Amino acid sequence: MRIPPAPAIVATDLDGTLLRRGDTVSPRSRAALARAVSAGARHLIVTGRPVPGVRDVLAGIGYRGPVVCGQGTQLYDSDTARLLRSVTLDRELADTALGKIEAEVGPVFAAVDQDGTDGRTLIEPGYRMAHVGLPAVRVRLRAELWAAPVIKVLVRHPELSDDELTAAARAATGDLATVTMAGPGTVELAPHGVDKGTGLALAADVWGLDPMHTIAFGDMPNDLPMFQRSGHGVAMANAHPELRAAADEVTLSNEEDGIAVVLERLFA
Repeated sequence: MRIPPAPAIVATDLDGTLLRRGDTVSPRSRAALARAVSAGARHLIVTGRPVPGVRDVLAGIGYRGPVVCGQGTQLYDSDTARLLRSVTLDRELADTALGKIEAEVGPVFAAVDQDGTDGRTLIEPGYRMAHVGLPAVRVRLRAELWAAPVIKVLVRHPELSDDELTAAARAATGDLATVTMAGPGTVELAPHGVDKGTGLALAADVWGLDPMHTIAFGDMPNDLPMFQRSGHGVAMANAHPELRAAADEVTLSNEEDGIAVVLERLFA
């Protein structure tokens, strides 16, 4: 089992990984992360959520320091409440990408996450949020999605599965965008070449650390680039088969404190 001898970074996804139902973190997981930090490791949250969607979680667990948000498009400093880096998706390219996808699979429903620490999530008619607890603003026309800079586009299809839509979107968009599956009902388009792996590398550079000294936890294919940049990737028991196949280790589910099980072993 190829685990860094002393992981310098413990990188955790949120939904389906660190968070349980109700966006909560168990006392056991909190204690295990605190033990890792007290031993000298850095806890890094790496999430597909944009900054506004993580603030309550960060406050709830007393998280400090940088956070990788928006599939790697944002590096947010939770101490100063400011963005250290942000990469936007060209809106004309995004609209073109949607057109190419629809030419292949028929009409889709779209949403966008706007740039900035207070950026809104806008959803067009027919789009249904996968996470009902995250705020969103409904618009009347797709053109309204492009009113302000965006970091990513979320796409849903009325009939195709997430795997089918992801494959079709990748084939249709080519190098216009990075296409990933972030969760059930959550297929996303980010700027080309930007993903959780590039976000992890950027955060590690801020700390002056080698990202290969990272142990990373995730549950969906969007976590694969983070695994590839890490020394050891751990998939949750509830993870997508693609991520489980690529992981160095599979732990228990997020509801069963899978992260804590591994960290208790490493930082005993």
